Amino acid sequence: MRARAARVRRRARRRFAADAALLAVAGAFAVPLLWLLLASVDTGADLRARIPGSVSADNFAAVLTPDVTFTPMLNSLVLCGSSTLLTVVCATLAAYPLSRHRSRVTRPYLLTILFTTCLPITAVMVPVYALFVRVNLVDTVYGTALFLSTSQLPFAIWLTKNFMDGVPVTLEEAARTDGASMPQTLVRVVLPLMGPGVGVVTIYTFIMLWGNFFVPFMLLLSPDRLPASVSIFTFFGNHGSVVYGQLAAFSVLYSTPVLLLNVLIARRLGGGFALAGAVKG
Repeated sequence: MRARAARVRRRARRRFAADAALLAVAGAFAVPLLWLLLASVDTGADLRARIPGSVSADNFAAVLTPDVTFTPMLNSLVLCGSSTLLTVVCATLAAYPLSRHRSRVTRPYLLTILFTTCLPITAVMVPVYALFVRVNLVDTVYGTALFLSTSQLPFAIWLTKNFMDGVPVTLEEAARTDGASMPQTLVRVVLPLMGPGVGVVTIYTFIMLWGNFFVPFMLLLSPDRLPASVSIFTFFGNHGSVVYGQLAAFSVLYSTPVLLLNVLIARRLGGGFALAGAVKG
């Protein structure tokens, strides 16, 4: 009995330690978010997370202007949206033969793709900038979108291929028996069944592109073409002065598109792969 009681106490201590560690990690993430929400409605906000004396919408009113918010947000939506669409389409077309046609070069090719995801963007930015200067793509939205899509494509291919492996090949064989071509099979059979996987790739790609600062900062020069991830630096003044309240309000607005995208695709992701009953016994 004593040994059993000792085991129970040890288990309880381990559980308490694990819960305390999780609470500490949750607090580390929660405090900056709490500061963001409180500072956005505080006209005298600073780096301290404090309850404002009076709640005010002046910070939002100050940043809700075409030059500060609307134009950069529109630029971000166009830049990241087009890059995400191009990435998902190219990843799907590249992952399909990798998933369905086995060969000796498939595994080395996938390992090469995985290796390219480990390369820091700063390592290739100098030659990319030199190339963009030569082909006159600097300060162009479509050139920047093309490079952003290329930078996210390797990991998107890896993810899409793994999701596509979960779709039974027998469904495609049945569709081809009924006269469907390979493109029709991909669009009408494979993609609907791996809808949650496409949603995961879309959300991941959009989030990574939405927060990318370095690439548009290097490739876009005109102020009217800069996305919100770059224009946020307008809140950092000279000599270390920062408008914290307006910065927090802009950050809340800046996070809204990503949150909306997660909400819109959440139901699709929660459904899982609807393969039950798709294969006849």
